[in-house]
Amino acid sequence: MGFLIRLAITAVALWITTLIVPGVEVSGRSGADDALTLVVVALIFGVVNAVLKPLIKVVGCVFYLLTLGLFALVVNALLFLLTDAIAGALDLPFQVDGFWAAFWGAIVMAVVTWLISVVLPDRLEAR
Repeated sequence: MGFLIRLAITAVALWITTLIVPGVEVSGRSGADDALTLVVVALIFGVVNAVLKPLIKVVGCVFYLLTLGLFALVVNALLFLLTDAIAGALDLPFQVDGFWAAFWGAIVMAVVTWLISVVLPDRLEAR
């Protein structure tokens, strides 16, 4: 159940990102097509972050220290671009137009995901 909640939070954050950040777009044929695309791209984004981000943190820890963590913004933008490339390879109607759109998109995604996570509880208590 927790996985589905996290996936829904990421999909909603991705949808809000497409509304706020110019250059991050979902261009499906219908609202249902857009919603399905957002869920699949959220899944791709989650897998990319779960697999690659820890490896990048270990390998690039010196850069994180030298830049006082600002290197994380670049890494997040590149992971967002990688998500776009994978979505494009899967023929999904999701586009990120360049590094700066990915940079701002990753920041908006992080903030919106955090805000939604603060509002929603981590676990639904059984009563």
